Amino acid sequence: MSEGWVKIAGEGDGLGLLARMANRHGLVAGATGTGKTVTLQVMAERFSALGVPVFLADVKGDLSGLATPGAINPKIQARVDQLGLDGYANRPFPVVFWDLYGRQGHPMRTTISDMGPLLLASLLGLNDTQTGVLYATFRLADDQGMLLLDMKDLRSLLAWVRENRGELSRTYGNLALASVDAIQRRLLMLEDQGGAEFFGEPAVSLSDLMQVDFSGNGVISILDATQLMREPRLYAMFLLWLIAELFENLPEVGDPDKPRLVFFFDEAHLLFDDANDALIEKIEQVVRLIRSKGVGIYFVTQNPADLPDSVLGQLGNRVQHALRAFTPRDQKAVRVAAETFRANPALDTAQVITELGVGEALLSFLDAKGRPTPVERVLIHPPQSQIGPLSQQQRQEQMARSPFKGRYDQPLERESAYELLQKRAQVAASEAAQKKAADAADPPASRSGGRSRQSAFEAFAKSALRSVGSQLGRRIARGLLGSLFGKA
Repeated sequence: MSEGWVKIAGEGDGLGLLARMANRHGLVAGATGTGKTVTLQVMAERFSALGVPVFLADVKGDLSGLATPGAINPKIQARVDQLGLDGYANRPFPVVFWDLYGRQGHPMRTTISDMGPLLLASLLGLNDTQTGVLYATFRLADDQGMLLLDMKDLRSLLAWVRENRGELSRTYGNLALASVDAIQRRLLMLEDQGGAEFFGEPAVSLSDLMQVDFSGNGVISILDATQLMREPRLYAMFLLWLIAELFENLPEVGDPDKPRLVFFFDEAHLLFDDANDALIEKIEQVVRLIRSKGVGIYFVTQNPADLPDSVLGQLGNRVQHALRAFTPRDQKAVRVAAETFRANPALDTAQVITELGVGEALLSFLDAKGRPTPVERVLIHPPQSQIGPLSQQQRQEQMARSPFKGRYDQPLERESAYELLQKRAQVAASEAAQKKAADAADPPASRSGGRSRQSAFEAFAKSALRSVGSQLGRRIARGLLGSLFGKA
């Protein structure tokens, strides 16, 4: 590969994007079955060979083959000969596997605090009133010096807020009972979807996603999303959280000679489905500013129209595979896709998009002055690594050799909101018991006529005990019913 170029298509020397323009973001689009996944694989290989770390989500399980050399077959050999790719050879690339559930890779965790109330509210699908209560709960945790690390931390704090909302409302505004209960229900749903495994410690270190191996190849971090895609909202919010963490924690580097990290966001439309205006504005802001941190974001989706115009306008590097135009809506989508390219007088872009074969695409990348090049019709280079997934045994062998083996595998528990509130409840219960015993031994000579006001901590102590008992009962019942009716 020529120094400073990421060549992915075309004959001879090939066509590609300038490495120093790769942090200007990009788009890989096309209908199902037109070759997007292989294009993503080829781009990941070329960035890795240039020494650029890559993070990508593997939604179908096909990209694990990056870890092992490919094999020459008649189709690949024909493509190599057709394009005149001198020196083409199969090879593996350095790969680390990740999985939010910890089954097909190292667990990827973050804390409730790091996720923050905005993303968490979107993940839970809260309305404006419920979101306001969640913001107040986060503020209360900060004021009280409580860490929100996992689901039980947030649920226990919300239970405390519920019991003491009257007193707390003087400082934090109206904490409506219905909103608190709604948040608790959504948290239970998220927990059943796997959220309990995602939130906690040890949280993933961003530096572990930006590694270069001893040969100078960028390490490709592959998030196994085959199970995660069953919960598309969790998938989208996790990747958005990761982008936001990169933006907030990486220093400014301007326009480096090559990106510090390239991030591929597959099934990108999920990020914007049902997103409110505030979240879309946040995404647009992060995409606009993160390039100065040396991070390139590449959205992978079926159609450019899946992305908001405010985001689409920032994607300077484009790869467009075929689109099908069977309906008037499809035909409109083709016209929109064609209009996103800089025109080439030799091509009828809208017509060509519907004629492209598998592994064929329209390309337009930014030149040295940051201008889009005229669109060109090209064949994508074949990957050097294996097309298709590894076997389970091969994956396990890769994980056994991982430099992060043992670092993230076991969850950590440290004192946080849940433990602090338990201690407070125990102290309050002990004080209440002592007071009751003292009153019984030496009853007051006179009463004011009214019952003494129950302290907030005493109220919480009783609530906590009731909650523990009822939760235990629910878990036992669920176990009995599960044995009768099967997995819920």
